[in-house]
Amino acid sequence: MSDAAHKPATYADLEAVPPHLVAELLFGSLVTHPRPVRRHGGAASALGAISAGSYQFGIGGPGGWIFMDEPELRLGPHVLVPDIAGWRREHVTEPAEKPFFEVAPDWACEVISPSTEKYDKGAKRQIYALYGVLHLWFVDPRARTLEVFERHEKNWLLTHTFFDADEVCAPPFGELKFSLGLLWPFDPPTEPTT
Repeated sequence: MSDAAHKPATYADLEAVPPHLVAELLFGSLVTHPRPVRRHGGAASALGAISAGSYQFGIGGPGGWIFMDEPELRLGPHVLVPDIAGWRREHVTEPAEKPFFEVAPDWACEVISPSTEKYDKGAKRQIYALYGVLHLWFVDPRARTLEVFERHEKNWLLTHTFFDADEVCAPPFGELKFSLGLLWPFDPPTEPTT
């Protein structure tokens, strides 16, 4: 193999990716995937709206958070683009004009799709733990599930799993209660599981 085959990808490689793809740098590898389908985007948008209402705007909740859809995170040598990320307001001290974050979010959410599942549950989950993300959610619109993880040292502990239209109440948003069914706007409604 040539030396070029062992050379880690750079930010210049990421910038060269066509705009119709999402690009990330994970452990020195350039990873690309297509923009999400409607089912994926609908779940992310719904969860972002639900979270921001109570935790960013303080509508029926405590406020004090900042949420971003698909922010660019530069964590050490890694460049990640979570579907949604949230920071406690006091943790965001970087200038608002920067197009990326260098401080890890307090919460990240990945909406699982066939093109991203391997990376979301593999390298990205590992990087989130290494750089201090405290809470990680995996939303899977195909399986209609939500998995909630909390970081313990540099590992993840699965604390909750919700299905279909279950009522969700999970860290770090303990005051927030909502039907998981709200995340499936393109599916027919279902009753909560018992």
